[in-house]
Amino acid sequence: MSGFEDRFMLRAIELARLGMEANQGGPFGSVVVRGGEIIGEGNNEVTSTNDPTAHAEVVAIRRACTHLGSFDLTGCIIYASCEPCPMCLAAIYWSRAERIYIACDRHDAARAGFDDAYIYDELSAKPSERQVPLEQKLRKEGIAVFEDWIAKPDKIEY
Repeated sequence: MSGFEDRFMLRAIELARLGMEANQGGPFGSVVVRGGEIIGEGNNEVTSTNDPTAHAEVVAIRRACTHLGSFDLTGCIIYASCEPCPMCLAAIYWSRAERIYIACDRHDAARAGFDDAYIYDELSAKPSERQVPLEQKLRKEGIAVFEDWIAKPDKIEY
């Protein structure tokens, strides 16, 4: 795996600016790199698509996975103009990307009005004490689907 390259971070920063100037969403950009080649890139598209999950990293991951025809980004590096929020960080982990480089951190984002500290706090709170409470219901019925998954012979594991 190769190390940090300025050109990829500069592209992520450029995507942040371009998306912001086009009023597509907040000032965030990201690229996914594999073998020294950009295989997916994106900027924040939350407000232009009315999709709260359309953060730059998620958009870039979706495009990289489409490019590869796979949900597995093993061997890939994520370059992000800013530290990923908890949702994006989880998506990066689920994608199996191997490294993340950032330009700005969450404190820089907070200063610009993008403060996700409350989400980090919520994640450490008990589910019943969160601002959006989580209650468990119909577990038995839900477990039945997991049991069917376990027994499914043609499942594609991930």
